[in-house]
Amino acid sequence: MCDRLDETFISREDKFQGKIVSLHVDRVRLPNGAEATREVVDHGGGVAVLPLDKENNVLAVRQYRYVFGKTILEIPAGKLDPGEDPAAGGLRELLEETGAVPEIYQPMGHILPSPGCYGETLYLFLARGLTMHSQHLDPDEFLQVERVPFDEMVHRCLTGEIEDAKTVAAVLKAKLLLEI
Repeated sequence: MCDRLDETFISREDKFQGKIVSLHVDRVRLPNGAEATREVVDHGGGVAVLPLDKENNVLAVRQYRYVFGKTILEIPAGKLDPGEDPAAGGLRELLEETGAVPEIYQPMGHILPSPGCYGETLYLFLARGLTMHSQHLDPDEFLQVERVPFDEMVHRCLTGEIEDAKTVAAVLKAKLLLEI
């Protein structure tokens, strides 16, 4: 067994540069001295907000996810602009997607959605004491806001009905935080 687990960068080949992600293929040296290839998708980071209204309902959004060919129920989320503070980005996304502005807004840490190949850090927030305004969706954004009782969201996460990783992580973190 190796004492070290880290891999050493050898070389990089850039493959694709898009508006949301870039892809590169790296050669690395493994702890045992052998070489391997690592395919990496870089992402500038994202935010997700679990908004709870006064009746303890989650303001969830249902939207079509092209990659999976179906609509998915998830919490409001989006990518961070370059240099944008995650807390500010979360407030921006919450307002854009739901029209909600929170009185109480607290961080719930961050997650690495798929660290095997996807270089995104996703910051999670809990929003409560919501005041509703109008949505400000992007021109290419189509979604429906649904109010789902928080305990039902927890149940759906535990049964696998909700598959979105950020939603599952945020709902379960909030469940524990709110019971403390």
